[in-house]
Amino acid sequence: MKSVFIPYNQAHKERVLDILERMNIRGFTLWDNVQGRGARIGEPHYGTHAWPTLNAAILTIVPDEKVNELLPKLRELDNETENLGLHAFVWHVEQMI
Repeated sequence: MKSVFIPYNQAHKERVLDILERMNIRGFTLWDNVQGRGARIGEPHYGTHAWPTLNAAILTIVPDEKVNELLPKLRELDNETENLGLHAFVWHVEQMI
């Protein structure tokens, strides 16, 4: 199993959820109103007057083989609007209950 952490600009929310739905990835945790700043490009997302946009983030646990299907779909979405920001980080899940 793998955990996939997906922080993204709030504008991507419906499309990210649609990708998960189409892939039948049902279990996840979603955080709205997440603040952050990309490491390379893009503006900060702090929800302030100066930097009004915010992020959201999803954490999902999927079978190993789903990762190779999920990441290209997320990459395609990110490439459409690079300045909005979307990332995905994958970790091996040692154990779960």
